[in-house]
Amino acid sequence: MKRTTLLILCGALVLALCGQGWAAEVLRPFNGKNLEGWKVKPEGNQRNYWTVGTARLDPSDPKRLVVEPGGQELINATPGHGQGLDLYSEALHGDAVIKLEVMVPKSSNSGIYVMGEYEVQVLDSYGRDDRPGPGDMGAIYGAQPPQRPKYRAPGEWNTVEIHWRAPRFDASGKKVANARFEKVILNGVVIHENVEMKGPTPGGVDGREKPLGPLMFQGNHGPVAYRNIEIHPLP
Repeated sequence: MKRTTLLILCGALVLALCGQGWAAEVLRPFNGKNLEGWKVKPEGNQRNYWTVGTARLDPSDPKRLVVEPGGQELINATPGHGQGLDLYSEALHGDAVIKLEVMVPKSSNSGIYVMGEYEVQVLDSYGRDDRPGPGDMGAIYGAQPPQRPKYRAPGEWNTVEIHWRAPRFDASGKKVANARFEKVILNGVVIHENVEMKGPTPGGVDGREKPLGPLMFQGNHGPVAYRNIEIHPLP
């Protein structure tokens, strides 16, 4: 086989694997030092409040965060709802297991947008374990409320693990299979299994489905902090 042909075939294989969301190593889009590798989604005249440090509840107002320097947390220190900007990674993913921790102040609201388009709700839902609704913490926005969640109090860290199957497209770019949340685990409890997504949820990066997309955190609905963000290959 000629070397040129071999290179073409290898390149095609790599593209095919990437198109299915294949990844050989754990991806850590947040370096724990600064916002390098992340972009804000412009929205009117809103300013960016994302920063890096250590977050804790403001003792004078539990609806806000105090940011101390020197930590490795990705923090949206916006003063309140309707202020701030969404933040998304330059790194892209397809099929993946997304692992992270999130801390929400009292009454605050955010969202984890898988591939920048499919939202897992982040909300202060403390005390609603026995009656979660479609907008509570862990809900797949617009699709399904969480099942049997275990919520933690404002200011405490929640663990989230999302097993994600990206949408499939043929050679012409036509979608041939919908995206799917294979499993979502919140604080050690499986709250979703096999939830098919017929389309994106509102408020994503561009509202378009594609083979690969970024990880996005909603930042215009309230203060929030994230840490230990990892994107693993889907088994």
